[in-house]
Amino acid sequence: MCGRFVITSPPAAIRQVFGYIEQPNFPPRFNIAPTQPVPVVILENGGRHFRLMRWGLVPAWVKDPRKFTLLINARSETVREKPAFKNAIKRRRCLIPADGYYEWQDSGGRKRPFFIHRRDGAPIAFAALSETWMGPNGEETDGVAIITAAASPDLAMLHHRVPVTIAPGDFERWLDGRAAGADEVMPLLRGPDVGEFAWHEISTRVNRVVNDDEQLLLPITAEERAAEEPKPAKKAARKVAATAPEDDDQGSLF
Repeated sequence: MCGRFVITSPPAAIRQVFGYIEQPNFPPRFNIAPTQPVPVVILENGGRHFRLMRWGLVPAWVKDPRKFTLLINARSETVREKPAFKNAIKRRRCLIPADGYYEWQDSGGRKRPFFIHRRDGAPIAFAALSETWMGPNGEETDGVAIITAAASPDLAMLHHRVPVTIAPGDFERWLDGRAAGADEVMPLLRGPDVGEFAWHEISTRVNRVVNDDEQLLLPITAEERAAEEPKPAKKAARKVAATAPEDDDQGSLF
């Protein structure tokens, strides 16, 4: 899956890769999380455009979004059948620029975070689907979900799912729903090739969304890893009471 990602390339470099008309200026972001606004590239009126949308899709048919869990990911294997995505895969395909993402590996009952990025350092284009939810009073919310696929054998050691990335040569094919139907773009929805991505373990500081700085991307040091290891619980000295205490109605954790 994909639950956090980063954008560190300068705006001009992102614009050059994705070819949109606008010239937005945005700061680097090192810990983008669901519900936050994210940059999205769409095809509209024959040209590519930059938009901001909420990471978390709500299907148009939802009556009350407060009672609906935001969809941050969409499985590539079922996007053509799932009610939440079957229309979006035909008409509202988009791209999310990124420079890498985070994944948590379950290691001995503890989850360790890793930063994953292209081995050549180039920006990434996540395959995504967008949807506009319209409320009864005319309010509108644009949301996106990142498409995931089965991981390649090397990345599977971290997690069995990975975000789908679209190569620059396939941008137009992916974005243009009129020229390419859902069936025609399905071959694009696969994990990266073995060796295409690299990764390293990082500090658990990334676990907190409020931490948003470039230090999150640095490989964890031995000292940091030792400091993050859980401390053994101290055994409290047992005291034998002469008489059993009265129940104070406050309950007990044990």
